[in-house]
Amino acid sequence: MAASIPVIESSLTTPKVRVVPADRPWEWLGAGWKDLWRTPAASLFHGLIFVVLGYLMVYMVQARFQYVLALTSGFLLVGPFLAMGLYDLSRRLEAGEPATLGHALTAWRRNMIPILTFGGLAGLLMIVWARLSALLFGVIVGGNNLTLDGSTAQLFFSGSGLAFLLVFLVVGAVIAAAVFAVSVVSMPMMLNRKADLITAVLTSLAAVRANPTPMLLWAALIVIFTGIGLLTFYLGLALALPLIGHATWHAYRDLVEDSDTDPQPV
Repeated sequence: MAASIPVIESSLTTPKVRVVPADRPWEWLGAGWKDLWRTPAASLFHGLIFVVLGYLMVYMVQARFQYVLALTSGFLLVGPFLAMGLYDLSRRLEAGEPATLGHALTAWRRNMIPILTFGGLAGLLMIVWARLSALLFGVIVGGNNLTLDGSTAQLFFSGSGLAFLLVFLVVGAVIAAAVFAVSVVSMPMMLNRKADLITAVLTSLAAVRANPTPMLLWAALIVIFTGIGLLTFYLGLALALPLIGHATWHAYRDLVEDSDTDPQPV
């Protein structure tokens, strides 16, 4: 059986997290894939929203390549919030309740203040990341903006351009890792238990601390699937992000022990 540890050892009210096998993320993906095709219309609708948002952001900032990079990578920062409807679909399927698009689009109402607070913080972080990216670009490369046409190649064939990309990747990876640690189970937990934001974040951090190897694999899978979606000119996000969203619900159910009021996993 999986072991469990308390989020805060002296606390009697915070949930406990389980220690799971290193290869468990593959099972989460499998369960997420099944949920996706049990609610294909609602799930793929969420995916299409991600695609449209991607094209809209690129259109808005296409004259500034550094913003395109920042906003594109920003999918990893705001994804946990935008996938709220997908968590609710999986929650409803698990509980044997109707799982429709209408339910998914209003899922945030179940625990409005903590969920919207997290969403606002994620949005703010994305704005800060975009501005930081522009600052790094200006300091390392210079003040000239690059567009998405052939001139962008200059970035990959110059010393300053390569230096910017390296710093961009390192800083972005640190920020993404922090967001992953605080959100990997916190968003579905706030939806399912109506937990407050602090308790949900502490639980998420505890889950990562107790499961470094499976969490590293899970983070890598999220990056890989999202990267494939981005490399296919955003079209792959229509399938990749719903899959990740549904799988994240199963990650939460696997990592966090049930409370007396939680529905039991099937």
